[in-house]
Amino acid sequence: MRLNFSSFEKKEIIKAWLAISLAFGILISRGGLSNLFVNFFISFITVGVGFLLHELAHKYVAQKYRYFAEFRADNKMLLIAIASSFFGFLFAAPGGVIINGTGIDRRKYAKIAGAGPFMNIIIALVFLAVNLSGTGIIQIIGNYGFSINSWLALFNLIPIFPFDGAKIISGNKKTYFSLVIASAILMMLQLFI
Repeated sequence: MRLNFSSFEKKEIIKAWLAISLAFGILISRGGLSNLFVNFFISFITVGVGFLLHELAHKYVAQKYRYFAEFRADNKMLLIAIASSFFGFLFAAPGGVIINGTGIDRRKYAKIAGAGPFMNIIIALVFLAVNLSGTGIIQIIGNYGFSINSWLALFNLIPIFPFDGAKIISGNKKTYFSLVIASAILMMLQLFI
């Protein structure tokens, strides 16, 4: 199946990807802007790709069910993310996929919501392999990508609306707890690498 994108949605995705990468780049630069370009690049590859594929996974499953699904950036939250990164913390909610259609039941919605954290788990495992096989900057990218995507998966599983976890647990508890356990294992694995 081929994903369908409007020209407006493409601009929204690029804007959010760049803004979230900049926010994390500033954060890991710890206020010093001398390494900002390198840290922006690392964030673009790790956080940016994690964010992008997380949202595209939601979109893919929703469109598979023949629902309307388009990403919309949250401009205020993107500005808050960038501003907060200068103060050593980050509150990031770059936007999300809007889904509309008839016949959306809780089980289908759970699958759509679960696709995002599941994608972050897969991405974390890819970055873990990069970390274990790379050296230098490649190993740094692998380590950061593994850490951030493990965290993104678990964070998005918080069972409170509007997080994905609330939508998943209301439609399929088995899927919810499987994703939580997998994410928690990845988080604990960080202690050993």
